[in-house]
Amino acid sequence: MAVTAAAVKELREKTGLPMMDCKKALTECDGNQEAAVQWLRERGAQVFEKRAGRATAFGRFGLYIGLDKDSGAMVELKCESAPVTTNEEFVQYANDLAEALATNPSISDADSLLALDSPSQPGVTLGDVKNDLFNRIREVFNIGRMIRLEGGCGGYSHNAGTVSGVLLAADGSDDEAARGISQHIAAMRPAGLSPEDLPADIVENERNILREAALAEGKPENIVDKMVDGRMRNFFAERVLTSQEYVKAENKETVGEYASTTGLTLKQFVHWELGDDTEASEE
Repeated sequence: MAVTAAAVKELREKTGLPMMDCKKALTECDGNQEAAVQWLRERGAQVFEKRAGRATAFGRFGLYIGLDKDSGAMVELKCESAPVTTNEEFVQYANDLAEALATNPSISDADSLLALDSPSQPGVTLGDVKNDLFNRIREVFNIGRMIRLEGGCGGYSHNAGTVSGVLLAADGSDDEAARGISQHIAAMRPAGLSPEDLPADIVENERNILREAALAEGKPENIVDKMVDGRMRNFFAERVLTSQEYVKAENKETVGEYASTTGLTLKQFVHWELGDDTEASEE
């Protein structure tokens, strides 16, 4: 049957695909719009299969956050090129993945996540959205790491230079303060939430080094341990979130002090950098 320009225009508006692709789909499907949509998806899947091995070195972290929420989540979404990471649909998709993960505690892998409905497009699975995005943008998208934390969360996604994402579990109600602390985590890269969270062997090794240095300076042994305790504060101030000087502070207060003044109780954080599978996660 003859395919009208109006039908081609309708399919193009529905799928976002080029006119010629839409015309060919309608021709193959005798003008049936829904069948043409499916035909385009199947054709896109074939192309995706051929390109699936392409490197996905760029991307961003989708977030679902809010201290008033029952849970928070972060999902790493990778793509082939930097410009795509700022595409509005790509950004929305990353955040939709995080929301679906946060609100479905049984999800533990990418395949089961993709089987869920899209939060922003009810009735359409996240897998279908992914395929439709590929059809329009023609870049491979891969889901990397993903994590869900119970309770309210703050967070931050940094997308200039080093791409990173932070998910911060906290009790309280000041979302802006939680975002600020999340930005601090992205910038200062603490290794733990509190001194107790650092590996015991690393802490003990540092303590031994400082003790030997104090003894070599000729300090009396009966005061060496007190000196070491004092110097360990500097060690913790470099590596522990609550002991670090808050980057936005005007009066040199620590992150722990700032959190206290804003009514936040910090519980756990996860800090990931794009492509680095060695995660920083502290309780």
